[in-house]
Amino acid sequence: MKTLFTVAVFIYCFLPGFISMSDTSIQDQPTPIIFIYDASGSMWGEMQGKTKVEIARDVLSETIDRFSESQRIGLVAYGHRKEGDCQDVEYLVEASNKSHELVKNHIAKINPLGRTPLAYSATKVIEKLQPGGEKATVILITDGIESCGGDLCSVIQEARAAGIDFRLHVIGFGLTDENLGPLKCAAQAANGKYYDAGNAAEFSSVLEEATAQTIDVSDYNLAVYTTKNGAPIDSWVKVLKTGTEFETGGTRTYRDTGFAAIDPGIYDLLIQPLENSDVAAQMIREVEVGKEKLTFRSVSFDAGQIMVRTLMNGENWDATVNITLANESRSASGGRTYGRDQFYDVSPGLYNIELKCLKINGAQTQKVINGIEVTSGDTTRIEYNFQTGIARIGVLGQNGLMDATINIIDKSTMQSVGGGRTYTSESSNPKEFLLTPGSYSVTLVGVREFKGEKKTFDMKIDPGGTLEKSIQF
Repeated sequence: MKTLFTVAVFIYCFLPGFISMSDTSIQDQPTPIIFIYDASGSMWGEMQGKTKVEIARDVLSETIDRFSESQRIGLVAYGHRKEGDCQDVEYLVEASNKSHELVKNHIAKINPLGRTPLAYSATKVIEKLQPGGEKATVILITDGIESCGGDLCSVIQEARAAGIDFRLHVIGFGLTDENLGPLKCAAQAANGKYYDAGNAAEFSSVLEEATAQTIDVSDYNLAVYTTKNGAPIDSWVKVLKTGTEFETGGTRTYRDTGFAAIDPGIYDLLIQPLENSDVAAQMIREVEVGKEKLTFRSVSFDAGQIMVRTLMNGENWDATVNITLANESRSASGGRTYGRDQFYDVSPGLYNIELKCLKINGAQTQKVINGIEVTSGDTTRIEYNFQTGIARIGVLGQNGLMDATINIIDKSTMQSVGGGRTYTSESSNPKEFLLTPGSYSVTLVGVREFKGEKKTFDMKIDPGGTLEKSIQF
């Protein structure tokens, strides 16, 4: 009797996604999953304050906890016993194992030391998968490329040509684009997918998808490719029951083609571009998906950019940005400039922009710019200079600096726009205010021994000017 195996080989790259599985027999009798675990020395590198080996241990253990009790799990590690040994590959847990705790305990004890023999690791797993014998899903996780002279893609291609039936997913952890060719080649050769991840959240998401796409899952019957202004873009793809918001499956493109295996039928596809883009999602309605034929859709997110620069008296200055469609009130994009040029990706159209200058007071801290046209592939540049002046208000009593409260009223609106307290310290008395140009009324009220005493005066602030005023009680 043949035994079906799912072999998972891990190469650290994290990408999220999900795909529907309708065959309940898969859930009842899942094939084993074998993880090939990267224990090379580079796993001690850090991401977001944690070592990659810590992230891998935590995320992999959490993923295993979500498996059904009937899920068999094997574990292979490389680089964990000897430095510089290109044959340091060990089967730690056989694929017939059903103890999740056993796998997690082995993962917790692995101490990364050595090199990255990807091809040799895959060979040791494939040796157990003879033609006409065990099936497997191989998920390969690594934070580095082949370091022992092997050719991973050739190993996978030769095994498939020999009739060994397995699926290979590759997960890359923090790899650069120029290193991905052999890894993508290997995954594609075995009807799998390459995933990339740069942090723990992405690793968790992509690992969830990879472990769902085992050899048990039928071949993909839906593929989606997305671009923005001609270049590939990462996008979420949600498969919805036609005419509803009920989600039946989906995938993620990761700047490549996203694949999904779903029940035959007619669906709506909701496609949302990622990569910090505010380009509007697209809905493709009534897409017919068959059982055997691959349904392919290519979606173009043509976008333009709005560059926003905010200044104060000619110097770069921080401001908030709210971008809305000209005929709508809801925000289409926005953020904060932090005194630097900021770029916002939006769909072509007509927009209004509201800027609010920070750390200044007065009636002119906001500016609305209407009717900004954005076209595909172009950058529309918006620059606005807020003008201010400085008011330094000191309060003196009979014995020197005096503690008092200050309330500043903008005479054009009769609204309070600033205030504070002088105390009796030279660091706060006189107290400085950054105000927009205009006329103001100032009220001073004494504190402590001068409690209840009040003085008022008017002042005018000019653009770029400085007004110094000392009031004697």
